[in-house]
Amino acid sequence: QVQLVESGGGLVQAGGSLRLSCAASGRTFSRYAMGWFRQAPGKEREFVAAISWKGGSTYYADSVKGRFTISRDNAKNTVYLQMNSLKPEDTAVYYCAADSRLATVAAGYEYWGQGTQVTVSS
Repeated sequence: QVQLVESGGGLVQAGGSLRLSCAASGRTFSRYAMGWFRQAPGKEREFVAAISWKGGSTYYADSVKGRFTISRDNAKNTVYLQMNSLKPEDTAVYYCAADSRLATVAAGYEYWGQGTQVTVSS
C-alpha cells in the first residue's frame, strides 16, 4: 500500500504560481512512477503530468506544457508540481497518483491521494 497526501492548493490570481506537493508513505516511494491529474466540476479527471521513478522521464498534457513542471525528491518521498502562469481554466481539484508503471491515463494508476483544490481567479 502507498498513502498519498497532497498539499499546496489554494486561491491565486491569473498569472500567478503555486507549488503542489504530494507526500508518500508506505512502500518504497522511489519504485513508483508518479502522476498528477485534475478534475474540474462536471468534467472527467484529466492527465496533467507524470514522472518516472528515477525522475529521468517526464510527460505533460499539451495544455500545461511550458507552464507546469513535475519533479520528485525520492529522499523526501515527495513529488511536486510547480504551476506557473496559471489560468482560470486550471481551476480544479488536483490529485497525485502512484503506480509501478508510468502512465498518462488515470486507469494506469493504483494509488491516489485525496486531492487539493486549486482556484485561479480572473
